[in-house]
Amino acid sequence: MAATTDRNSAEFQLGWNAALTAARDWHEAKARQAIVQSRRTRFPKNLEREAEVHKNSAEMMMTLSPDDV
Repeated sequence: MAATTDRNSAEFQLGWNAALTAARDWHEAKARQAIVQSRRTRFPKNLEREAEVHKNSAEMMMTLSPDDV
């Protein structure tokens, strides 16, 4: 586990922000994928719910801080 002084370093913050951006991009892509799939299926509700979950997760990613983990 990183020490408190390590969490305040510029290198740690850069890595933290990159990780959050990557996770957010992944969730946004999964949400778009689920929406496209829901348009092509006879039973779209489950895929629409999955898209909503990924969309909410992407929005919440940027509220995380190193203290949360």
